[in-house]
Amino acid sequence: MFGRSKPVVFDRYASRRRRWRVPPWLVLLLLGVAGGAGGVLVAQERYLPPRLSADETATLRGAYEQADAERLRLRAELADTSRRLATALAERKTLADDLAASRQETERLRGEAAFLVAALPPDPRGGAIQVRAARFTVEGRQLMYDVVLSRERSGGRPLAGVMQLIVAGAGGRETSVTPQPIAISVASHESVRGEVPLPEGFQPRETTVRVLDRADGKLLGMRVLHVNAK
Repeated sequence: MFGRSKPVVFDRYASRRRRWRVPPWLVLLLLGVAGGAGGVLVAQERYLPPRLSADETATLRGAYEQADAERLRLRAELADTSRRLATALAERKTLADDLAASRQETERLRGEAAFLVAALPPDPRGGAIQVRAARFTVEGRQLMYDVVLSRERSGGRPLAGVMQLIVAGAGGRETSVTPQPIAISVASHESVRGEVPLPEGFQPRETTVRVLDRADGKLLGMRVLHVNAK
């Protein structure tokens, strides 16, 4: 009992290791993570749209791809329509420029025609409408005519009427050919061109040009001219 005693070792940190506790900040961190996860779940269940299943996701993806393809198709159609519209506008501008140039050319030609008509000798018979000049030629069995008419007082509206041709000649059974009257409208001057069919063997010699206000109506002008034979 009185043997050698063992030394006693004193450890001053032993009591601290035995009393170790979870730090408060770790507890707060864990509580925050748990609360956040719970909040996310609650928000998803109550406020956010329900999550889609795999089939619904595939259907939605297919609808999106179809809508995107339609969008691309419409974009291509819009680009094509825009190109065609630009082309149409350019063509319209070209046509408008051509029309303006054509009108200017028409006005110039009218002025030249009026000058030439004024230089023609007057109709010896006179009348409301004068037969200023005419040319008659035979081509086969056709009488080609080109008649220039004018008015002394051309103000106001054009004067409407008809031009009647009476072709005199010989050969065959007929001695004259009278085609249907030709409707005319004379402002200051007018050039009337056409052709008259001739009977077989008929040789025209002269043509009487009669201008009337209507068929079998009042005589407005008349002139007898020779037919040029080829």
